[in-house]
Amino acid sequence: MAFPNKLLGRDERVIRHMHEHIKALTGNFAVGIVVIALVIIALVYLPDSLWPWGALAAGITALVLLVIFVGYPFLQWLTTTYTITDRRVITRAGILTKAGHDIPLSRISNVSYERDFVDRLFGCGTLVLETSAGNPLFLTDVPEVEKVNLELTELLFGNASAAADVDPDD
Repeated sequence: MAFPNKLLGRDERVIRHMHEHIKALTGNFAVGIVVIALVIIALVYLPDSLWPWGALAAGITALVLLVIFVGYPFLQWLTTTYTITDRRVITRAGILTKAGHDIPLSRISNVSYERDFVDRLFGCGTLVLETSAGNPLFLTDVPEVEKVNLELTELLFGNASAAADVDPDD
């Protein structure tokens, strides 16, 4: 889903719009697989004396656990976005209550990134945006963090027209 044009300033262009890397949900997906496996095991070994209420209780418990540990985090991931325009960096998050943070590019004094071993395996990392106020903004699990770092560096300190020519859907 693209960033809404109604939230952009006049002549402002989106350079890149992205979600956190799906890696952020791997633990939740693992929990979901374990819950499904446990409910299958419970249904296979459920004594006949507990049918159908025991099966119903196992199913409802599994459904509640899946909503808590998989569904809700997935909705959080889906509604958390990072957008880079030719004027600012925009973060948005929230399912029912939205929270956002906008940093004008003119306030950013340094752009760097961090990648640990797992981030390198998944091709993502943490983008660190330092402002003149000394209060850095950490964008976690940014896909293709090196490419994003280069685009922001070009926007801030280099050839802005080269960064603006980047296709936001790449």
